[in-house]
Amino acid sequence: MSVASRLRLWVAGLRRDGKRHLGSLALFAGVLLAVQLWQIRDVAGGSLPDVALDAPLPVLTGGGLRQSSLRAEIAALQRAHPGQNIGLYVWADWCPICKTIQGTVNGLTQDHPVITVAMQSGPPERVARYMASRGLAWHTVVDPQSVIPGALGFGAVPAFAVITPEGELRWPTVGLSSGWGLRARLWLAH
Repeated sequence: MSVASRLRLWVAGLRRDGKRHLGSLALFAGVLLAVQLWQIRDVAGGSLPDVALDAPLPVLTGGGLRQSSLRAEIAALQRAHPGQNIGLYVWADWCPICKTIQGTVNGLTQDHPVITVAMQSGPPERVARYMASRGLAWHTVVDPQSVIPGALGFGAVPAFAVITPEGELRWPTVGLSSGWGLRARLWLAH
């Protein structure tokens, strides 16, 4: 049988069984959506809670290590990028999915203002060594006690949300994410 004949048979089978495949695809998408909604059920939407914003924590930037708060870091990014949404990415050095999407987050930080939170990853020096070993030059708040993720309702990592110019938390997600998915969240939050 020729390649063209095999291709015609395959297309005919796809047409015949298409409804069954679409049903399976819809079921799969529905299950993924249900799991995502369950994972973000406790995420605080709207205005960011003060406890998450005002906790004094170590911050790693290209300029080294300093003490600050998430509120001060968000304000600095908003001054540097007026009117733009800010990505908030929560990760941990022990998280295998976080390691998987590091390249995606690196790409996102090239195009958009992003602040990251290193949750339960040890003291700032350890986080700095980990980031250096992986080539990560992220603006990172080190949160060894998970004050920020806990206050925001993120129970797992990786987590991503958008902070609007008005200080609202929008479009949260937990788990594996694509670059276009994260960029779409930043765009949709306007």
